[in-house]
Amino acid sequence: MMTSNMAENESVECITEHERILQEIESTDTACVGPTLRSVYDDQPNAHKRFMEKLEVRIRNHDREIEKMCNFHHQGFVDAITELLKVRADAEKLMGQVTDTNRRLQDAGREVTAQTEEVIRCRIQQRNMTTTVERLQLCIPVLEMYSKLKEQLQSKRHYAALKTMEQLEKVFIPRVSRYRFCQIMADNLPKLREDIKDISMSDLKDFLESIRKHSDKIGETAMKQAQQHRTFNSVVQKQDSGMGYTKPVYSLNGRTPTQHNGLAAAEEGVEDDQSEEEVLTAQDLVDFSPVYRCLHIYTVLGDRETFENYYRKQRKKQARLVLQPQSNMHETVEGYRRYFNQIVGFFLVEDHVLHSTQGLLTRAFTDELWNMALSKITAVLRTHSSYCSDPDLVLELKNLIVIFADTLQGYGYPVNRLFDLLYEIRDQYNETLLKKWVLVFREIFELDNYSPIPVETEEDYKSVISRFPFHDAEIEKQDFPKKLPMSQSVPQIYVQVKEFIYASLKFSESLHRSWTEIDDMLRKSTNLLLTRTLSGCLQNLIKKPHIGLTELVQIIINTTHLEQACKYLEDFITNITNVSPETVHTTRLYGLSTFKDARHAAEGEIYTKLNQKIDEFIQLADYDWGMPESDGQASGYLMDLINFLRSTFQVFTHLPGKVAQTACMSACKHLSTSLMQMLLDCELKQISMGAVQQFNLDVIQCELFASSEPVPGFQGDTLQLAFIDLRQLLDLFMVWDWSTYLADYGQPTSKYLRVNPSTALALLEKMKDTSKKNNIFSQFRKNDRDKQKLIETVVKQLRSLVNGMSQHS
Repeated sequence: MMTSNMAENESVECITEHERILQEIESTDTACVGPTLRSVYDDQPNAHKRFMEKLEVRIRNHDREIEKMCNFHHQGFVDAITELLKVRADAEKLMGQVTDTNRRLQDAGREVTAQTEEVIRCRIQQRNMTTTVERLQLCIPVLEMYSKLKEQLQSKRHYAALKTMEQLEKVFIPRVSRYRFCQIMADNLPKLREDIKDISMSDLKDFLESIRKHSDKIGETAMKQAQQHRTFNSVVQKQDSGMGYTKPVYSLNGRTPTQHNGLAAAEEGVEDDQSEEEVLTAQDLVDFSPVYRCLHIYTVLGDRETFENYYRKQRKKQARLVLQPQSNMHETVEGYRRYFNQIVGFFLVEDHVLHSTQGLLTRAFTDELWNMALSKITAVLRTHSSYCSDPDLVLELKNLIVIFADTLQGYGYPVNRLFDLLYEIRDQYNETLLKKWVLVFREIFELDNYSPIPVETEEDYKSVISRFPFHDAEIEKQDFPKKLPMSQSVPQIYVQVKEFIYASLKFSESLHRSWTEIDDMLRKSTNLLLTRTLSGCLQNLIKKPHIGLTELVQIIINTTHLEQACKYLEDFITNITNVSPETVHTTRLYGLSTFKDARHAAEGEIYTKLNQKIDEFIQLADYDWGMPESDGQASGYLMDLINFLRSTFQVFTHLPGKVAQTACMSACKHLSTSLMQMLLDCELKQISMGAVQQFNLDVIQCELFASSEPVPGFQGDTLQLAFIDLRQLLDLFMVWDWSTYLADYGQPTSKYLRVNPSTALALLEKMKDTSKKNNIFSQFRKNDRDKQKLIETVVKQLRSLVNGMSQHS
């Protein structure tokens, strides 16, 4: 029972589900019916059969409804068809009428259509023409501006051309930018700008080449103007001062430069020169417009920095070329002048560009360039000036450097380093002067006759004292003719020292230094001349072999007078500089020490030459050391020597007393020493008593010469003491007073105090050897053999004294 109930329930549910599915199928789009149908197959088994059955039932129901509806409307459909058949004939008639009407209408409107199309075509042409005129009115200004641009380029008005390009780009081309020719123009403008840059750069290169060629002329003109201005100011200052020290014109090469006569002449000369060079300015010699044009062009093109860098780089290169001197520049002043002209021209161009352009050059750049140039210039001048051996050339170089410095200083360039360089060149100039004056002094000394200056008349006397400050009351009182004590070289040397001071002063001028500094320079250079040049020449002169005793005496006299003239040289420098010698920092002249040293050297040379002359006479001695008896008179060589000494010392009358006395004492001592050495010569083995007696006669003549006071001023027998050693030795042997000698030996009161035991022993040994051969002591052997024993005893005692002295020492 329950089973049947359950089956009934399931059947009801299935029917209900099928109804729902059929409703969805009927109401749903056919594209979405798939899921609905799938649900039929997902249900219970055989459910689709029941669903198919249900579906067939539903179809049959719909077919019955359709059939009922068709039956209901069938009569109306038949009636409508009948009506249509009736209207068909009318429609065909109407169609024929419409076709005929349309044909007639088409025939009538064909002419109107043709005329209408013609009107439309004319209207289109009119509109196109109007548009064309409007477009041409826009394009014509562009074409006119482009034509103007071409004309400007042909006439090389590049700056205006750039302005025209700017208007084309910003104003005209944008209005007609859609046209192809405008695009071609726009594309061509950058190329034209580059062409303008290239052309302007080419002009700039031509300008750089031009100023390189004209720098020399620009510099020459500027330096001439600076020199004229300096000359004019110098004349004005002299005229304003009205008084001052006027020094004689001095020229190292002996040529006197032409001088203008007064201020009027100076002004006239300056004006003439200026009128001749009136048009020769930097602007006239060089056209600066390429620089300005190129600067403006690059500025407009926004590439100014590139142009500035290029210009500065090229000018630096040109500066290095300008600063490179020729290898032989030092040979002539023209070489230096060309060098300075080029440098001045270069920096004048830079100064002009600096002040006529804004920012192309800066003061920092020109200062850097000038400092680089200044270092190179100083190095070049320092090197090339060192090759100059001609003081004239060095002086002209100094003048060029001063004008060069003044010229550039006038344009604001600092030139202190150039003046510092001039101080170095001044030292070199002084060196060249010193070398030149060496030749001057040597020539003076070579041409001097080393004899007192003879003056025949008052005019001759005044001529000498006008050149040399000599004053002697006694000589002035003498009648003419008379002689001045110094030789001709003294006034010549004095004049040449003054000439040297003039020459040194010429370099110190225009160095912008005070007179105190100039005074110091003059004194220092004069000291070098005296202490080095003149002193060296005197020393060399004194040492020359041909300078004899007479010449040496005259040299001593000359140096004495030159020494006395040194104060006048100091006054001479003071008169030039107006600097008091009492100033704290004033340098004193060292002439006194110079001439004293030369005089001492001459004195020493006199002593040396006297001794050499004595040695020459001594070499003529020809003693017969074995002679039995003396000749009874002095030897001939010695008498000749004494006569020579006597005549020589007579020449010494003009020498200072101390010098003559020292020379005389030195000669006597040297003579005494030479005679003693001759007597004790090791090669002399034997001496006879007769030879000793002959030697004694010669020594007596020496003593007589010493006692005759050949040179005044000796006190007592001072000069004779030079021969005391010989005298005591000869007395000992002549008297044969050995007992006294041996007894008093070592006593201060000994009669033979100056006789050395070794000297006595050496001479006694020579005489002892002689007695063995020549029988010198035969009388002792005949009369008293004890005397021979005495000699032996004396020799032994002398040897013991000598041995005792050696042990004591």
